[in-house]
Amino acid sequence: MIKYIKAVLVILMFLMPFTVSAWSMIGHRIVGQIAENHLTGKAKKSVLNILGTESLAMASNWGDFIKSDSSYDSLYNWHFVNLPAGLNKEGVFSYLETEKEPNVYNKSLEMISILKNKQSSADQKRFALRMLVHMVGDLNQPMHTARKEDLGGNKVYVTWFGEKSNLHRVWDDQLIDYQKLSYTEFAKAIDFPTKQELIASKSKTLKDYVYGSFEACNKIYET
Repeated sequence: MIKYIKAVLVILMFLMPFTVSAWSMIGHRIVGQIAENHLTGKAKKSVLNILGTESLAMASNWGDFIKSDSSYDSLYNWHFVNLPAGLNKEGVFSYLETEKEPNVYNKSLEMISILKNKQSSADQKRFALRMLVHMVGDLNQPMHTARKEDLGGNKVYVTWFGEKSNLHRVWDDQLIDYQKLSYTEFAKAIDFPTKQELIASKSKTLKDYVYGSFEACNKIYET
């Protein structure tokens, strides 16, 4: 099973550069749906063993659903990593390697370790996969790698088609909601990675994908 769990993890990671970068409830389901589209039969069986009849698309929102339960308050910081402005690639890598506070990067690594561990219980693996699918979605949203001083763009106020909003909300919800598509329709519309992109994605690390999101975040701040 470990072999096929690794296949699931690779699929989740390769989604980073190819999916839309806005993660409302629908956005997270898009990530889960596209991941499921690319699983091999054996990898699907491994996911089935962990999640039962729950699809990756439905599992992807679990990380937000539990926010209403105070017993999960300690997971608040798992959804983002506040990267200081002005870092180059080496600076981002160094920050990720040395930052000890819980964040979307180090907790994603922790969930991967749980999934790879043969000693992990069924409940531990279910929790880990649900959270990992969700956190990969969060990492696709550039404002989840944004500045601490403006709360990841929540204090950067903008106008969205005449409505008062903020940068984080635009990227979390409004960009996707504006399209008026279901998550399955959206997944069908954007799920066209090239063979070269799929091959290149296999050599990238989670740190590479965090840096890619950070680069996109910098461009958003500049516009």
